[in-house]
Formats: sequence, structure tokens, C-alpha cells
Amino acid sequence: MKKLSVLALTVAAAFASATFASAANAGTLKIGATPVPHAEILEHVKPALAQQGVELEVVEFNDYVQPNLATDDGELEGNFFQHRPYLDVFVKDHGVDLVPVCSVHIEPMAVYSNKIKDLKELKDGALVGIPNDPTNGGRALLLLVNAGLIKVANPDDVTTTLLDITENPKNLEFRELEAAQLPRALDDLDVAVINTNFAMPAGLNPLNDALFIEGADSPYVNILVANSKSAQSEDMKKLSEALTSEDTAEFIRENYKGAIVPVGGAK
Repeated sequence: MKKLSVLALTVAAAFASATFASAANAGTLKIGATPVPHAEILEHVKPALAQQGVELEVVEFNDYVQPNLATDDGELEGNFFQHRPYLDVFVKDHGVDLVPVCSVHIEPMAVYSNKIKDLKELKDGALVGIPNDPTNGGRALLLLVNAGLIKVANPDDVTTTLLDITENPKNLEFRELEAAQLPRALDDLDVAVINTNFAMPAGLNPLNDALFIEGADSPYVNILVANSKSAQSEDMKKLSEALTSEDTAEFIRENYKGAIVPVGGAK
């Protein structure tokens, strides 16, 4: 009987240890993000989440495709890098199970150049770089419409493409590149339309360096995204609350000096 009791206690202790280890890992959230500002914002909320028993693991990406695919297949619980129009198009094109969790901030897209100081200096036949993904490409073209450089069939259509250009008085030539490549291609372009999360790591501040910048009424709010299962988890809700808190809004205002604007938690 003694031997059986000792064995039973040993098994019970081992089971309890395994259960504890499982519980310790149950509160881990793996979130994909582009480095600036998304990963920086996630790093900021890490301590607050840790106090609530949630370990936040930030996985950095430099493209707009892999984070969504990894979230869809469950490799990631969620991601933070994109705006709602991009998500809507991605879901439609790829048939993935992804949903918005909360809205966090706006990153104004802007026009940059290493060759001119004013868009009035743009010469006939100038080479213009824009993102090659459909949503950001359309967003870039609409920004150029607002800058008075081109006209398109429908200036409210976020899916506008080069084929929709109706007037191009300067005979601008367009080069479509991956969004992350545009800052590095500036020396080979006359101007480029660049997303803030790729402009800032390259030392470009939209408030100081842009030749033309998106208005504050932009519909392109950056969102936390998850698959439909992980979106309902208590840990994801805690992350959502942390990202939309006043503390995080103040962090964004203080660190990005208006180049990135917090918007709170409304979808």
C-alpha cells in the first residue's frame, strides 16, 4: 500500500506540474507586426499585459502578405500592420478567415523625393513609385489625385488602378514596387508614395519630409486583426483594451509627434 501511495503521489505531482506548465503557456499571444510603429506600440503594451497574465510575443515582418497567412493558419494569434481596406481586399482575394478586432491609429501616406523639394518642380515624364499591392496602390493614386497631378475615373474608389487614370498632364511614368522597397528606391525615382510604417525606419518623417501628405480624414485606420477563433479569446480582448487605452494613445502622441495619430477603439 505504501508503494502504491508513493507512486500515486508521484503521478499526481507530475500531472500537476504538466498542468501548471500548460496554464503558464496558455496566456501567450503571438502577434505579427511590421517594425515601425506597430511592433514598437506592441512592445509598449507588453508590461500592462504581463500584469494581467498575458505574455505577448511580437513577431516582426517586412511584408504585407505573410502575417495574414500566418494568422489565418493559426501560426499567429493575430497581426497588427494593416488598414481595413487592405484587409477587406485580402480576405476577398485569398478566402482567409480574418476579422478586425479594434482600430488603433492612422498613418498618413505621403509623397517623398530625394531629387525635388516641391511637387511644382516635377518634370514632364517624371518617374513615380507607388506600392504594388492593390489597396495601397489605389490609395497612392488617390493621393496623387488630391495633389493635382492626375485625374481618375472615380476619385472615391479605393481600388483605383493605373488603368483608371483619365488625365496625366505631366505624362508621369509609374513604377509599381513592393511597399517596403520604395524608400530604398527613392534615388532611382523622381518621387515615391510611401506608407508611414516604411518611411519612418528609412529616416523619413511625413510631417517634415513629405512633399504632399494625406489628410486627417483618411479612412485608412490601422487595425488589430485576428482569425475568428482567436478574436474571441480573453487574451485578445485584453490586448485590444491595451492598444486602445489612453496610455497607448499618449505613447503614440509623444513618440511620433503627430506623424501617427491615435484613434481609439471604434472599428
